[in-house]
Amino acid sequence: MKRITKDGTLRAGTNRRDFLKHSALVAGMGVWVATGKRAVGVENQSANDKISVASIGIGGKGDSDSDQAAKHANLVAICDIDDKRLDAKGKRYPDAKKFTDFREMFDKMHKEIDAVTISTPDHTHAVATMMAIKLGKHVYTQKPLTHDVWEARQLRLAAREHKIASQMGNQGSAENGLREAVEIIHSGALGAIKEAHVWTNRPIWPQAPGVMARLPEEPIPSNVHWDEFIGTAPMRPYNNKYQPFNWRGWWDYGTGALGDMGCHTANLLFRALKLEYPTSIQGDAGDLNPETYPSWATVNYEFPARGDMVPVKVTWYEGHKNGQKNRPPIELLQGEKFVDSGSLLVGEKGTLYSPDDYGANYVLLSKEAFKDYKKPEPTLPRNGKSDEGMKVEWLEMARGGKPAYSNFDNAGLLAEFILLGNVAIKAEGKKLEWDGPGLKFSNAPEANKFLKREYRTPWSL
Repeated sequence: MKRITKDGTLRAGTNRRDFLKHSALVAGMGVWVATGKRAVGVENQSANDKISVASIGIGGKGDSDSDQAAKHANLVAICDIDDKRLDAKGKRYPDAKKFTDFREMFDKMHKEIDAVTISTPDHTHAVATMMAIKLGKHVYTQKPLTHDVWEARQLRLAAREHKIASQMGNQGSAENGLREAVEIIHSGALGAIKEAHVWTNRPIWPQAPGVMARLPEEPIPSNVHWDEFIGTAPMRPYNNKYQPFNWRGWWDYGTGALGDMGCHTANLLFRALKLEYPTSIQGDAGDLNPETYPSWATVNYEFPARGDMVPVKVTWYEGHKNGQKNRPPIELLQGEKFVDSGSLLVGEKGTLYSPDDYGANYVLLSKEAFKDYKKPEPTLPRNGKSDEGMKVEWLEMARGGKPAYSNFDNAGLLAEFILLGNVAIKAEGKKLEWDGPGLKFSNAPEANKFLKREYRTPWSL
């Protein structure tokens, strides 16, 4: 018999894995197991009670993801395709076992792992995440969750089926300013919102028009495990400009400007406008080529009415077009200055402008009209700890707390929305009518091939 109290805490003699399994079931149903508090705080645990976490991808964003997880859990394994990164991280966490292939890590250590952070290049997110989910592990996967639209749908369904604690790494979700802005929109203070705009300073890596062809072969460094980096993608010769960062600009590995920043900068409007499936998507872009993302792109999404919210058009802007930064008409800012990345929600009574990558800050326009505005009473829980707060929410969900704010039920839909933009770019201007529940285009079956790529053998979902 499992010894778990009504408030979700451990009784003496309870097996930790039984407790975590029970907690995940509770969290998966979206139930609080303690009134007004997190069920089991992760910040005041003994070492024996802490969740055991493995981190896949420990360079770049994975460096902070693994460190933050280790602050609130036991880091028992680290995995990366670069031996130098493994050795450096291993010196900080000498008890963590080192791997260069996450499949081997799961094979050897799945009984010792409760949860996994995944911070690899986009093209391996889905396979690593799905492997963890099927083993019953809680997962924290970096944005944009997956490389392909189809993958995002599968992870959302699998996380629900296996009742694991999930969180996508878009840290703006933990910002109090974003949650406050969502409440303002939901209160109706701006009136009906029929249009929204989001733009980015990306790309900040080589892609079109400067790079549009494959790179020449170079010797593979002894510290790099190239086959494991290639993963699901077609094999190609090594070149140092593919990784560790510039993979973002290549179709095979990254998801371009949309994938890198869309789940951040469009997060606020996605939540505030209660978006799910668009009815249509249309994209225009410059310097399209089969290897790298375009020099600029504009993507228009049309969403139907949602409850008491009217239909809305969302427009995404990236890159430079005709020598100018691609962004919305300046008059929409009502005298405010453009920043490199931001979003606008244009309502009948006013506009909400977020001059921030993550939606953490906002301004109500016009300022004169809203100078005496009183914010609505909070309806969303506050976090305010940014990136680290995302890890805390996730680990608390794993221990029976409230579902994390960017759990896969939400993040999966957000990722589909963002990644559909890349499909529209590939469709070269054709307006695509989207059957969201059916996961297909109703007017352009030839575009369905862009929803799911073929994996290199033996990789699979």
